[in-house]
Amino acid sequence: MTIAVIGIGLIGGSLMIDLRKRGFADKIIGVDSNIQHQNIALLCGLVDETTTLENAIDRSDIIVLCTPVNSNCTILPKILNRIGGTSKVVTDMGSTKADIAEISRNHPYRGRFVAAHPMSGTEYSGPMAAHSRLFDYKSGIICDPELSDPDALQAIESMFNVLNMKIVFMNSNDHDIHVAYVSHISHITSFSLALCVLDKEHEEKNILALASGGFESTVRLAKSSAETWAPIFSENGDYILEVMDTYIEKMKLFRKLIAKKDVEGLKSIIEEANKIQKVLN
Repeated sequence: MTIAVIGIGLIGGSLMIDLRKRGFADKIIGVDSNIQHQNIALLCGLVDETTTLENAIDRSDIIVLCTPVNSNCTILPKILNRIGGTSKVVTDMGSTKADIAEISRNHPYRGRFVAAHPMSGTEYSGPMAAHSRLFDYKSGIICDPELSDPDALQAIESMFNVLNMKIVFMNSNDHDIHVAYVSHISHITSFSLALCVLDKEHEEKNILALASGGFESTVRLAKSSAETWAPIFSENGDYILEVMDTYIEKMKLFRKLIAKKDVEGLKSIIEEANKIQKVLN
């Protein structure tokens, strides 16, 4: 099995580590527009070689798109055009699915594409952030499986099984709604809090000296890459705005109760929020 990874960062690099280690990939070809990322990937053994997109496609059995979601949408039709009439498979690891689903829906070789999203990651980016076992026991979402050829679908299912992922099938639009709630709003909240604290830090130089574990865990996601997340927020904007409106309502409720010094009211909504433990456990 020869795999081409397009975009050698946290996700692409971590995929390749375990796909090689666990015997799924015999040869890995990397493609990245960043020459530094190419060199690091080669030195760290994430890939066997780097080359052009066209050359990588022609020599690979599976092509894995790990670039920002807007780039995935641009590159996918070119890949499908090139692999038409072959047994090659292309999949993406993007955090949004509706746009790429729409772009590929009427392509004559749509069946060779499997839309996927491993629900895993960290706040770090680039090939130096890649590490083993990133995907173990996480959910691997496969969207619109009925639109993929059976052998293509089986290939990506096999890949996720090797990564010890729990496979979940989902409609692309449903996927984007759900990730807006469980992933995208968390990043926006983290970015927003970081901006608030940085603004205040200009006035009070010691504010960050008081930061504790709670603050660190809340703003951890604010370290995430702008190159990755700005396109995600743009592509999934409609659903994210819906979630943000709900979030702002809850913030206003907290503000109202705090302004009234309503301790019992605050206890009530905090206890209601505590019920998330049952969902997460």
